[in-house]
Amino acid sequence: MLTELEHEYRTRYGGGADEMSRYPEEEFAPPHGLLLLLLRDGAAVAGGAYRRYDPATAELKRIWTHSAHRRRGLARRVVHELERAAAAHGYRRIFLTTGPRQPEARGLYLASGYTPLFDTEADPETIGPLAFEKQLPPPSPRPPKRPETPTWTSRPPAPPAPTRTSTTT
Repeated sequence: MLTELEHEYRTRYGGGADEMSRYPEEEFAPPHGLLLLLLRDGAAVAGGAYRRYDPATAELKRIWTHSAHRRRGLARRVVHELERAAAAHGYRRIFLTTGPRQPEARGLYLASGYTPLFDTEADPETIGPLAFEKQLPPPSPRPPKRPETPTWTSRPPAPPAPTRTSTTT
């Protein structure tokens, strides 16, 4: 998968190796980062990662789907799972950039609710990296603890017997 990703960068931008080694691997490791791979028959078909951008923000990097598995919603699934994991780890915002020659990535982020931090009417080639952000929902409060349900070891106690009242006239 990484070989194909590097080839894609080289084909679109004339580089690749520099971009692939820009960040140390440790930045994508817990507790501040995460690398996610979707596997099919033991081979990576899609993936992505996040790293700490600032204390409240995770930065998505390397969202990728192998060319043989595109147009199946895998990148959207990767983005969703990375967002969910980042929120669970306390991040409140996602930040990312994509290259100006990746219209499919731009479409994915717009369709996934990201806010562009650039003029969407401008020629992407004049902008450089296209930045996006998305606010993450606050973590869901834990459901209230249920009261303990009594358990009966034999049978429940019998209801009280009706009382008779007598009236005298």
